[in-house]
Amino acid sequence: MNLLEKIHLRTAKIGIIGGGYVGLPLAVEFAKAGFPVIVFDLDEKKINSITQGVSYIPDVPTLQPFVENGILSASTTFDALDEVDAAIICVPTPLKKTKDPDIQYILAACDSIADHIHEGMFISLESSTYPGTTDELMLPIFESRGFTVGVDFYLCFSPERVDPGNPVYQTHNIPKVIGGITPECTKLGTALYSTVVESVVPVEGTRTAEMVKLLENTFRMVNIGLVNELAVMCDKMFINIWDVIDAAKTKPFGFMPFYPGPGLGGHCIPIDPFYFSWKAKQYGCEPRFIETAGYVNAGMPHYVVQKIQDALNNGKKSLNGSHIHLMGMAYKRDINDVRESPAIDVAILLIEKGAQITYYDEYIPNVYIEGKSYQSNPESNEAFVEKIADCVVILTDHSNVNYEDVVKRSQLVVDTRNATKGLTDSKIVRL
Repeated sequence: MNLLEKIHLRTAKIGIIGGGYVGLPLAVEFAKAGFPVIVFDLDEKKINSITQGVSYIPDVPTLQPFVENGILSASTTFDALDEVDAAIICVPTPLKKTKDPDIQYILAACDSIADHIHEGMFISLESSTYPGTTDELMLPIFESRGFTVGVDFYLCFSPERVDPGNPVYQTHNIPKVIGGITPECTKLGTALYSTVVESVVPVEGTRTAEMVKLLENTFRMVNIGLVNELAVMCDKMFINIWDVIDAAKTKPFGFMPFYPGPGLGGHCIPIDPFYFSWKAKQYGCEPRFIETAGYVNAGMPHYVVQKIQDALNNGKKSLNGSHIHLMGMAYKRDINDVRESPAIDVAILLIEKGAQITYYDEYIPNVYIEGKSYQSNPESNEAFVEKIADCVVILTDHSNVNYEDVVKRSQLVVDTRNATKGLTDSKIVRL
């Protein structure tokens, strides 16, 4: 039985390499569609959690039904790849300190697959990367084992488009872009993903698919950089940037609202554009917009700390020695992820300037900052705000917080997310 027949019959065994924000929701969608799925991850905690049917991703409410009926399993070893018909790579792609791409996890996953590659196997990469990764780096690894792409095995790139915490758009209803090394690869990939995603968008080749993801996130990063720069300018002109954006977005065409904040966070937007920037420079291109936006966004945590310092000075207090209580550590609203979170950067800068910090975030029970562990304590949050903190800084606008109550209890509030919109208390200082 060939792979296409197995896909139609839902008997193709799916292997998901990487059980994070991308891999686990995708594994659940395949399990819902009736495919047997195995998640591979080196993190034993994740594997144990999956095996027990307990989800660690907020967007995935439960794993129990799929684990109990044997359709979903997990492993820290890769021997079961011998039985897998489709291997989908969903591993991190961070940046090095030099802002060069770090694709070690992709290469490690490819080596593991290559050790178990067999005729008819489908392989797809979903991790964000630069154009050329699939055909320049991945393809030679598999072909070195004596297999011919489009004949003996099938290789595609299909960028993940996960938006953690989004209640409307999740894995099953976000259109799926896919490009294969050969037309037959694209055909099989389209057939496979169409079983779990409402809409699949085939494109011409893996490089086009790789560039799609970079365009999407570069667009966001550049526009966020623009509005962050405007926020600083408006502040100096005594103009409320939030009011400006609210009024501008009433235009029904030609404008899309973006919002300022304490900086960029998450695994994609702060990182993906620099993958493209790195690759573009190899072709003699100077990515000026990307570099400038990156510079602006990277400076926002420093700007926030300056706002805190100025606000304290207006009350005749010094930042050095003040108690600053941070509301939110996650990089965005209503998720439990601190990857690249600007809140961490703000916390580090405050500590360097001699401030004492505490924080509250229901989604982040503990966090390490400069090698020290900090805990979020729900019971003491009100006490910190009302009796101890010299300043409360809203860095993540979680929807489960009563910000009107926070303002009432606080001596001073610096709001970087416009969470206090509609409140006119003089103790509020907005970005």
